[in-house]
Amino acid sequence: MADAQIRILDAQATGEHLPFGELVATLRRAFAEGCVVPVRHHHTIANDGEPDATLLLMPAWHETHQSGRYLGIKIVTVFPGNTARNLPGLTSTYMLYDGRTGAQLALLDGNTITSRRTVAASALAADYLARKDARRLLVVGAGRVASLIPDAYRAVRPIEHIDIWDIDAANAARLVQNLERQGLKASVATDIEAAVRAADIISAATLATTPLIKGEWLRPGTHVDLIGGFTPAMREANDEAVQRSSVYIDTREALHEAGDLVQPIRAGLFSTDLVRATLDELCRSDVPARTSDSEITLYKAVGTALADLAAATMVYEASSIPG
Repeated sequence: MADAQIRILDAQATGEHLPFGELVATLRRAFAEGCVVPVRHHHTIANDGEPDATLLLMPAWHETHQSGRYLGIKIVTVFPGNTARNLPGLTSTYMLYDGRTGAQLALLDGNTITSRRTVAASALAADYLARKDARRLLVVGAGRVASLIPDAYRAVRPIEHIDIWDIDAANAARLVQNLERQGLKASVATDIEAAVRAADIISAATLATTPLIKGEWLRPGTHVDLIGGFTPAMREANDEAVQRSSVYIDTREALHEAGDLVQPIRAGLFSTDLVRATLDELCRSDVPARTSDSEITLYKAVGTALADLAAATMVYEASSIPG
């Protein structure tokens, strides 16, 4: 498994080995098989005059019975104040080790792993939860992660039209132009309510602290995918959206970390018992997924080191293949 030298892959090289069709398949196997995922280390870093920053440490490793064992850790910094500096809010690095010897194998671009595994996991969930005929996708947000959502969803559903809404219409327009250059039918959504009402799938990837998606706007059969909020103070959908939906989560940590669930739970408007399943349960077929074309489904993700390890392993093994 180990090479004589540590392999170092930059963002471009890391991304080249993570095509969405294959990544979704890899994540499906990884969630079904499982691995050891300790609770992430979460540290708050004060920043005078701007929002607090966050340091995340996310380790994971394969259990002893699994062949080709790996161990990995992702180090993430989140600086919301970087928006004003026109800089990315998240920066991360991934370190991969031999799971049997602890020898370091690779240093990978963590931003690329995070963004691609995030949207691939949401696409994987949508493969169980979105209607089979879902064709109109609304992307809420226009940042790095949001820009990857259309490509990921096209790997699992016959997406024909993509609407982009962002708090900054210019950012939405730039993403639409990029999608059109790829030959995709896309448009800027100027009215988020109208866009939500028209969508078959809504995927939000923002750092919002005030709900953007209202439950009263959701029509029967819609699938809602909430990617962005990862602290109890962050919200992308309101209480009614949660209450009207069959709720699924990536991991149980979402019940403690995601404001979209933490806040309605604290208010007594939602119960942890109402969560239908986690993503690993869906992948193992332990529970039913969407039960009808009229059901509203909602998937809330906070991210898991299992997905990071699966993606990093995929990059490492693919990069070792000649040619």
